[in-house]
Amino acid sequence: MSRIGKLPITVPSGVAVEVNANNVVTVKGPKGEMKQAVDPAITLKQEDGKIELVRATEQKRHRAMHGLYRSILNNMVEGVSAGFKKEQELIGVGYRAEAKGQMLELNLGYSHTIMFEIPAEVKVETKTEKGKAPLITLTSHDKQLVGQVAAKIRSLRKPEPYKGKGIRFVGEIVRRKAGKSAGK
Repeated sequence: MSRIGKLPITVPSGVAVEVNANNVVTVKGPKGEMKQAVDPAITLKQEDGKIELVRATEQKRHRAMHGLYRSILNNMVEGVSAGFKKEQELIGVGYRAEAKGQMLELNLGYSHTIMFEIPAEVKVETKTEKGKAPLITLTSHDKQLVGQVAAKIRSLRKPEPYKGKGIRFVGEIVRRKAGKSAGK
C-alpha cells in the first residue's frame, strides 16, 4: 500500500469538495477555486470531513497514480484554505525588483531591464530595504503555479558559486567555490 496514498485528506471548515460523474474534483475555499481531473482507476470516498483515495488494482501504474492524486488533492485543499507563498531574494550590487501590477521589472546586471509577466492567479509583492537584499514574494492558492513562476524568475539569474550573486530562495544555501589562487 502506498504510504502517501493511504493517508486521508482532512477537509477544513469553509472548504467544499465536490466530485462529479466524470471524476473531476472541484475544491472551493476562501482563497479560490480549483479543479482537477482524477484518473478513473482512483475512486474517492468522502465521509465526516475526510477524503480517502482507493485504487482499483495493484498494478504499478495504479500504485503510482494513488500517491500522486492524493498529493495533488491535498495541495488543492491546503491552497484554497491557507494558500502558498514563495520568497526570493536578489543578491548582487545594483540588483532591483519592482512590481507594477502583474508585471515584475527586474534589474539583474544585464544591459537591459527584464519585464516578467506574472499570471493572474499569482500575487507579487516586492520589498526593498536599505542594507538588505531586495525581496520578491509570490502568493497564490495553486502550489504548482507558484513554484513554476518562482523557478522561472530564478532562471533569469541563477546564483553563481564564486560570489553568490543571483536570485535565490530565502533560506537557500549556495555552495561557494574558492577562486583562483594568486601567485605560486
